[in-house]
Amino acid sequence: MRQQIVAGNWKMNLNLQEGIDLCKTIIALTSDATRKVIISAPYIHLASLVTLCKGTNVKVAAQNCHHEISGAFTGEISPAMLADLGLEYVILGHSERRAFNAETNSLLAKKLDAALSQNLKVIYCFGETLEERKANSHLDLVTQQITEGLFHLEADTIKNIVLAYEPVWAIGTGETATSFQAQEMHTHIRKVMTAKYGSEIAENCSILYGGSCKPTNAKELFSQTDVDGGLIGGASLKATDFVSIIKA
Repeated sequence: MRQQIVAGNWKMNLNLQEGIDLCKTIIALTSDATRKVIISAPYIHLASLVTLCKGTNVKVAAQNCHHEISGAFTGEISPAMLADLGLEYVILGHSERRAFNAETNSLLAKKLDAALSQNLKVIYCFGETLEERKANSHLDLVTQQITEGLFHLEADTIKNIVLAYEPVWAIGTGETATSFQAQEMHTHIRKVMTAKYGSEIAENCSILYGGSCKPTNAKELFSQTDVDGGLIGGASLKATDFVSIIKA
């Protein structure tokens, strides 16, 4: 049975004390949550948050890692370092890193391998721009991102992958995919996974929606058959909003 997950991506926000305070509030308000809760924070927060979240319902994720385990890569962070901190998850392939850091599917495939080699679970992100959707190429584009990023993996490793569909045109724009659009794409994603790995693995793979999910639309989005939760950006920076989404 696939997990229901809500992951908050703080992006490049909050100083250390603000992050600690927000995490404490989220922990206090989600002790009875039925969904798995993940906080993805900037690197400066990770050690503190791992300590705070130990023994709670909340897990901690990094927002990125390098594709090598060690070496002369100034300013980068190794998946081995993240694992040593006690992290369980790392986000890879977020649309902002694809756009601003020129991360390709082939590079992300290497990052996936590196993260999995350190026993990290990966939240693998993908999705189309507005231009790609208007050109009606969004299904093919997402298929390519999944195929080139994931399909070198053996079937028994897929249990360590959470998929996150991000309609790029709905991130930080105030636009949101309709529940129909979200379900349509998530159905497609599960079909793509089924074709490669079979129905049992595909049915047990969690697929999150990541595109301006808010307390006002979370319930409708999460009610869709193939939407297994959300990757939340701006709303994860306010405890009441984030918890409302978790409990939607």
